[in-house]
Amino acid sequence: MTLLQILAALGMVLLLTMVVKHIDWSHLCSSKKQQHLVFGATASLFILWIFRAGIYEGLYVHFLWLSALALLLGLRWSMLVATAALVAVTALGYERWEMLGVNGLLGVTVPLLLTHLFFSVSFHRLPRNLFVYIFVCAFFPGALVIATKMALLGGYYVLEGTYDWLTVKDNFIVLIPLMLFPEGMLNGMTMTLLIIYKPDWVYTFHDKFYIDGK
Repeated sequence: MTLLQILAALGMVLLLTMVVKHIDWSHLCSSKKQQHLVFGATASLFILWIFRAGIYEGLYVHFLWLSALALLLGLRWSMLVATAALVAVTALGYERWEMLGVNGLLGVTVPLLLTHLFFSVSFHRLPRNLFVYIFVCAFFPGALVIATKMALLGGYYVLEGTYDWLTVKDNFIVLIPLMLFPEGMLNGMTMTLLIIYKPDWVYTFHDKFYIDGK
């Protein structure tokens, strides 16, 4: 493992330790709904992440679905669910073990934090209605996080010397514009369906803020 990979792995361990300490495990054990949401989301994310495309190892393109996950479960649970899915994908050989920390930071932590930031700012600074929630909290963050993740991961491979800039640009970075709308649409449609049919599943959505009195 390189120095960057070791530092990334240590960073992920520290972050997960902080998350685990603040998780309400008793609620998970006592709530069947929470169990179904957590384990169902983990399985769904795992299945989504094994469908990928790419020519060079590591420069794979796949949907993230992390913005919807953060809105559905909240930041802490989404961190654990996405990390569990990443470990499962790595265990099956779709990713390398030495890249687990880097993928965890760039492909899980950064997207979830960006989504949480969008949600927090919109909740406190923008009008609270369904359109703001769907577009500002789900659609736009979904597009932004996949662009950010791909840009950071491509930059990492160039910095490490694994691939040169032209290889990364022509086989990975160039695909970012093609992924923006589909990723945004996937997250936006997910949250639209959930708040219509199963609003009680969504951790960040409450009728009194987004519907009542509108």
